[in-house]
Amino acid sequence: MSRLIRSLALFAAVFLALAYVGAPATEAATISTTFRNPLNPGPDPFMTWYQGNYYLSTTQGDAIRIWKASSLNLLLLAAPAHQVWTDNDASRNQQMWAPEFYLVNGHWYIYYTADNGTDANHRVYVVESSGTDPLGPYHFKAKLQPPNLNQWGIDPTLLQRNGSLYLGFSSKFNGNNSLYIAPLWNPWTVSGNGVYLPAAGCTTDTVREAPEFVHSGGKTWLVYSTCDTGKPDYQLWEQSLNDGADPLVASNWVQHSGAVFSRNDSAGVYGPGHNAFFTSPDGSQTWMVYGAKNTSAYTYDGRTTRAQKIGFNADGSPNLGSPLAAGATQSLPAGDPGAMQGWINDDGRTSAGGSVAYAGTGWMSGAGCGVQCFFGDDHWDGTAGDTATYSFTGKQIALLSERDTNYGRSGARCLLTAAPKQRSTSTRPTERANR
Repeated sequence: MSRLIRSLALFAAVFLALAYVGAPATEAATISTTFRNPLNPGPDPFMTWYQGNYYLSTTQGDAIRIWKASSLNLLLLAAPAHQVWTDNDASRNQQMWAPEFYLVNGHWYIYYTADNGTDANHRVYVVESSGTDPLGPYHFKAKLQPPNLNQWGIDPTLLQRNGSLYLGFSSKFNGNNSLYIAPLWNPWTVSGNGVYLPAAGCTTDTVREAPEFVHSGGKTWLVYSTCDTGKPDYQLWEQSLNDGADPLVASNWVQHSGAVFSRNDSAGVYGPGHNAFFTSPDGSQTWMVYGAKNTSAYTYDGRTTRAQKIGFNADGSPNLGSPLAAGATQSLPAGDPGAMQGWINDDGRTSAGGSVAYAGTGWMSGAGCGVQCFFGDDHWDGTAGDTATYSFTGKQIALLSERDTNYGRSGARCLLTAAPKQRSTSTRPTERANR
């Protein structure tokens, strides 16, 4: 077994929890059948299960990257990501947001938005894989622009319904971020005008974005995000379309009142939105992946990727429940093989052995970390050179959540990977630890 000791020099940081991969399968170990959020430090997630692996994408900005792992337990530790697309065309190689990927007729198509560095120039694009590997290689296929909408567009998604394809996205209507749908002749060709879909939502602003589709109870359900992404009230609302009705007739979409997924102050979850749906490995469950943050502050920072199982109500509508606290223990999706993984909380609690030790005079604990608290018992330190040492048996470790108030960085990140049967001790200088 590997016995890793990770010692971190900290400055103005809040430590919350760690996840680690345990001993190799050839050694005695327990397969974990649970997982904890977050799954990734990025926002705007999309995920699917394909041929024995999860594939996850989030907004990365300068490129499209996909993480691959056989269990949700391993996604956070699936580093580095596979960079599947960059673009040399300066008109569309910056601010790449919200990629989603779908398998259609033997090829994967990644739908995304990008610009030249100016947000007003965001447009929707699609790239195509050479075969059936979600990791590519990919080549540029097309710009997706309805003839009546030569304007800003973001958050593309694909609706496959009765043998026809439709592009859902967000664009401007009377200057506001709004929902649209357009017909596709094939996965890369728009065949008609974009149709504006009036939508209710958050009353404090007019943002309507990130449409997603799921079918249940004889209806197609359109779940979308409302409110500014940076607000703690970013939330999900829904509309429905009866089977047999034309998706391109706006009046066929029935508005449902009230948010279906919103902030959970008691669990410390704010701004849950920009979701996507995926099925469990055995196909028996529907799950949702979404972005949320641990702070009620108006900020775009700290949005992380999370997942939880959903259900359906008697009328077929998705029952999304309430967002669970970051770090809450959940059972893995049905058919997920699990992984030899454990966790260590910063108060010393652990799922499978291991420990944490603090050195230095500046460490404090309790609820004083405010909006960054994970379980309300966190540790933080503002003294340069103080350390936290995590010891465990395994080969890889990652922070589930961490906040660096000096440099303004936060999220989940991989820290250390060691070869099997290797004893490793590592201490970073203060500034490197903060990065």
